[in-house]
Amino acid sequence: MEQGFGTIRYQRADDIGTLTLARPGKRNAQNPLMWQELAALGEKLLAEDDLRCLVVRGEGKDFSAGIDLVEGMAGLLADLAAAPESRLAEGLALAQTFRWIRQLGCASVAAVQGHAYGAGLQLALACDFRILADNAKVGLLETRYGLLPDMGATVWLPRLIGDGRAREMILLGEIIDAAEAQRIGLTNQVVPADNLEGAVFDMAGRIAAQPPLAVRGARRAMDAAWHNDESQGFRAAVTEQLVCVTSEDFAEGGRALAEGRTPRWQGR
Repeated sequence: MEQGFGTIRYQRADDIGTLTLARPGKRNAQNPLMWQELAALGEKLLAEDDLRCLVVRGEGKDFSAGIDLVEGMAGLLADLAAAPESRLAEGLALAQTFRWIRQLGCASVAAVQGHAYGAGLQLALACDFRILADNAKVGLLETRYGLLPDMGATVWLPRLIGDGRAREMILLGEIIDAAEAQRIGLTNQVVPADNLEGAVFDMAGRIAAQPPLAVRGARRAMDAAWHNDESQGFRAAVTEQLVCVTSEDFAEGGRALAEGRTPRWQGR
């Protein structure tokens, strides 16, 4: 199944969905239309409880070079600068363009090749897993334009690689290669560029094969533990565990174990 847009594509095969940024002639640079289409797709996917994994990729040689400077700097960002107080709500909505990926009931994998700069890297950070091709270069370049990365990096990057290293990347506008990204924990794997698609869909298949209620609950519990105090984190974990232990999937796991076979997860 494929759903068409102007700047992105979405395809679903069985229980794995694939979101492709589709502006290869612009190195998949993001413009207001792409953000609108991403929001529309997010609204649709948040309502799908049978999606087991989302793959996020870019068409062509690059994942995403970031914001389209022509359309972004002279368009929406210029409008925000002209009337910042009256455009606060609009700016906040833009900042959360990728947040729906974190809110999905399933995990996600970013397939990063070539350049992932600025908003491109922030899109990858919204995913649960990142697999980088060995030719990938990533960075948050917003400070070069007198801006800061406000589409998730300040929230997600310190959690991923630690506060000190995140400050270097954000405040200094560093560009790092795939090897350094792996060293600091920014990526889960680095693979040869020719093997990127295979590695990503192997990971997606492994994720999709997991019990969906357990995956959903664990993701929510980890986010609750990170963003709230310890007691709220434990409460979230127990709340989600109660969903699991009363589910058909939990009963199926016990039957499969007793019968020596692979469980057939239903997400119920």
